[in-house]
Amino acid sequence: MTGGAVRRVDSGTETVLGRVEDGVGVIELNRPGSRNALHPEMYDAIPRLIEVHEADDEVGCVLVTAAGPAFCAGGDVRLGTGRDGGGDEDGAAALTRLARMVVMLRESPKISIAALPGPAVGAGLGLALAADLRIAAASATLVGGWSRLAFSGDFGGAWSLTRALGPARALEFLIGTEPVDAAAGERLGLFNRVVPDGDLRAEALAWARRVAAGPRGAYALMKENIRDAQVMDLREALPRESERMIRSGRSAEHREAVRRWLADRSR
Repeated sequence: MTGGAVRRVDSGTETVLGRVEDGVGVIELNRPGSRNALHPEMYDAIPRLIEVHEADDEVGCVLVTAAGPAFCAGGDVRLGTGRDGGGDEDGAAALTRLARMVVMLRESPKISIAALPGPAVGAGLGLALAADLRIAAASATLVGGWSRLAFSGDFGGAWSLTRALGPARALEFLIGTEPVDAAAGERLGLFNRVVPDGDLRAEALAWARRVAAGPRGAYALMKENIRDAQVMDLREALPRESERMIRSGRSAEHREAVRRWLADRSR
């Protein structure tokens, strides 16, 4: 991805690269030779970068992407990432800690975008679905991958798929082994946008820049409204939505937006 001045952010490992570019906090998986399968170092590096970008006032949008032609092949089972959990509670707790990155993306007040240059499999699928928005190269695919290895699923995959597709389609996806291509993913609402392979990096960064330049406080409140909508009925959600509307109307960014709008109308 190219653009203006780039500030590198140390992730603690070369398996994940971090940078800030034009108000966009980039998290780039960097194991292209292994299709960006999750290396043990990545389980701490990705959350570290999410935290750094969330605390950085220069960052208005977080972009999660990957080097090479794949997004993420899931957990690297050859390295023993702890997915078997030893069949005990400690194993489940350890896996939950490894997967904390998906919760962090969901709960961050900043809008996140996942840009998929190619396949997202298993935990990689969970990571992609944890972002607020997704843009994919035309050759990208989504693959559950868990059933092929007799895994039940992790990294919030079932949670995200159920909310996106409904229970029956989510279960069909999880038990299946055939990849969902980019066009089908867009029809299902799993991808917001699909672009030619060669345009992905430029298009993803341009989209993230536009988000970063928008009203960040209002966007954070919009995310809270969307989260409420998934767990509350309208009667319960409406007062919370109204309170956020009043709060956004009292903000400096609202006053500035009104000033710009009035100035544009007077031209």
